[in-house]
Amino acid sequence: MTRFMLRTLLAASLAALLGTGAALAAQDDAKPAIAPAKAESTVKLNKANVSAMVGMDIGRGLQQVKDDIDLDAVFAAAKATLNDEKAPLTEEEAQQVRQAFMQELQAKRVAEQKAEANENKTAGEAYLAQNKKKDGVKTTADGLQYEVLKAGDGPKPKATDTVKVNYVGTKVDGTKFDSSYDRGEPATFPLNGVIKGWSEGLQLMPVGSKYRFVIPADLAYGENAPPTIGPNATLTFEVELLSIENAGDKAATPDAKPVEKK
Repeated sequence: MTRFMLRTLLAASLAALLGTGAALAAQDDAKPAIAPAKAESTVKLNKANVSAMVGMDIGRGLQQVKDDIDLDAVFAAAKATLNDEKAPLTEEEAQQVRQAFMQELQAKRVAEQKAEANENKTAGEAYLAQNKKKDGVKTTADGLQYEVLKAGDGPKPKATDTVKVNYVGTKVDGTKFDSSYDRGEPATFPLNGVIKGWSEGLQLMPVGSKYRFVIPADLAYGENAPPTIGPNATLTFEVELLSIENAGDKAATPDAKPVEKK
C-alpha cells in the first residue's frame, strides 16, 4: 500500500512488470541445463494484450483503495500525465493529498486492528473458559490448556532440544491456518525458537504422544500475530511428537514458520 501511494500508477505498473521479469530470470537461472521444452504460448504479444496485462496489474494495486477512488478520475489524471497535459493537481498539491491519504489509511488500519484484537480476545477468553470444563483437559500455571489424545512412552524433550512433529493449527472458530499433514511432511525445529505455548506444551509430551493444546494469545503471538492469524488470537493445535533430534543440529525449517516466535 505504501509503495503504491508513493508512486504514480504508471510507475507502479512498470515496477510490477520489472519485478515479474526479475523473478522469471531467477527461475531460469535455477533450472537444470537440460529441461523439457515449453509449450508455445497461444497469447499474442500486441498492444491490446499488453494494455490488458498492465490494466490488471494496476487493478491489483488499486484493490485495497477501490472504495476510496473514482476510476474515471484516476485514468483521466493518468492520461493527462502520460500526455504531458495539465493535470488536475500540481505536484505540490498531489504530495499534500498523498500524505493526508496515507495518514487516513494508517488511522483506519489501526482502528481495524484494535477492533479485531478486542474481538479475538473476547472470543478466546470464552473458548478457554468453555474448554477448561471438558473432561481430560488440564491447565498449566500460566494458562496453557492441554489434553492427551494419545499417550506415548518415550522421553520428554527439554527446552534446548530440537523436535520433529506433525501438527495442525486452527483458530477458535475452526479456521485452519497451518498443517504439516497438508504439506505431507513433519516439521523440525528447536523448542527455544517457537512461541511460548509450544515450547511449554511440547516439554510435557513423551515421544509417541499426541496432544491437543489450546494456547492463550499471551502464550502465542499476542498483538503481533501474522495476518492469517490476527492479533490477540487464542490458538488450538493437535500435535504428534515423533522424535527428539540432537539438540542444536537442526535449525527451524521453513515448515515450522507458523509457530516460530515473532
